[in-house]
Amino acid sequence: MTALAKLGFVARQVVQEIGYDSDVDDELRFAIEDLTTTELEDEDYADVADAVLVWFRHDDGDLVDTLVDALTNLADDGFVVLLTPRAGQRDHVDPSEIEESATTAGLHSAGVANVSADWGVQRLVSPRGQRR
Repeated sequence: MTALAKLGFVARQVVQEIGYDSDVDDELRFAIEDLTTTELEDEDYADVADAVLVWFRHDDGDLVDTLVDALTNLADDGFVVLLTPRAGQRDHVDPSEIEESATTAGLHSAGVANVSADWGVQRLVSPRGQRR
């Protein structure tokens, strides 16, 4: 999937996954593993991650807290890929909530990708020059 490469995924990256549940897009997960040539690490992973895949639904709690948690193991030049149910889907997250939460967590949108029928996908990064 070239859209995954546009999000920043490359071979040999360590990708941590947060918010996994039975409703995730397994095809997308497998495509990321194929592209990175590594298995996704779970929420308990405690080493440095090049990227963090965050599945978030409206009923999952506070998005700011989830994004801050995603930054815990993230490498300085890493990125977060936030996946939320698309409009019209159960547990859809309003785009204004995503933008406000990302900003509060110290992140900003660096692009979107159309890689899932049921999930909206945004790449979030720390502003250039900002260190956590």
